[in-house]
Amino acid sequence: MQKTRLDISRIRAARQFIDPVFLDTPLYRCESLEPALGCRVSIKLETANPVRSFKGRGTEVVASLLAENGSREVVCASAGNLGQALAWSARGRGLEVTVVASRSATAAKLDRIRALGARLELVDGDHEMARERAAAIARYDGIRLLEDSLDIETCEGAATIGLELVDTMPSFDTVLIALGGGALATGVGHVVKTAAPEVEVICVQPLGAPAMTHSWRGRRVVTTDSTDTIADGVAGRRPIPAVLHDLLVVADDAVLVQEASITAGMRMLLDHAGLVVEPSAALGIAAILEDRDRFAGRHVVTIVCGSNVDVDAYHHWVGAAPNFRS
Repeated sequence: MQKTRLDISRIRAARQFIDPVFLDTPLYRCESLEPALGCRVSIKLETANPVRSFKGRGTEVVASLLAENGSREVVCASAGNLGQALAWSARGRGLEVTVVASRSATAAKLDRIRALGARLELVDGDHEMARERAAAIARYDGIRLLEDSLDIETCEGAATIGLELVDTMPSFDTVLIALGGGALATGVGHVVKTAAPEVEVICVQPLGAPAMTHSWRGRRVVTTDSTDTIADGVAGRRPIPAVLHDLLVVADDAVLVQEASITAGMRMLLDHAGLVVEPSAALGIAAILEDRDRFAGRHVVTIVCGSNVDVDAYHHWVGAAPNFRS
């Protein structure tokens, strides 16, 4: 395998920085999903933790290193999950956190960021505008800017999920990974391709937020002017070149799925697995729904990466989802 920015020895070492509450999350075969999907399906559940997403793995590494170095302030841009995770990780280490988010971000995520003690600044526009504002704050105040997916700690923290996959599940054919900024996909992908290169790594993104997928397919950064998806956690417009490079090394494919498939996947995870998930976490199921023939007979692992969702919106989406059951 070509080189990425990630390193397996650092990834294994990262586990010592991460609170055990985020580690060794449930991994199990979900047989009740299989008749409707036509393949064996295992779930890696990254929602059963204090911030209800995988982001805590990376922020634990970041906050631990900042505290060791005597840093006291950090700023990040977030669609919601990273901000919650950084606030949680910083709270017990004496760090002050500023989170910049779009005014249109999910209200439940913003409320949780505040509740965890972070300073929250809202900006007009989308997540890319929040990224610009966070960078400006870091420059002006001279504090650490945490850039999700660009900062290697976020990727290698997420990569510990990959370690748990290959160490505890002896055989699977495919892993489906939500693709946004790329930390989850490059992290897990790096570990899987290093330890089990025969496993197909497929990244999944909404049709309404396709920048990283188009970039992967074109092997160059492709930006978009806007996004249009309910999957706010993966709705970026400007891929980071270094992250794209890593993704090109580890991903076998990148696919786009429709909004109807995302909501159908959310409902299937509720009906068949008892899981309330945010749209980004249903992307793997959506990919199977849209291409059953591709996955027929395979053993597929999907990472359920977050469950921070507005309750009213969730009921609207799940209630409106078309029925994909066989």
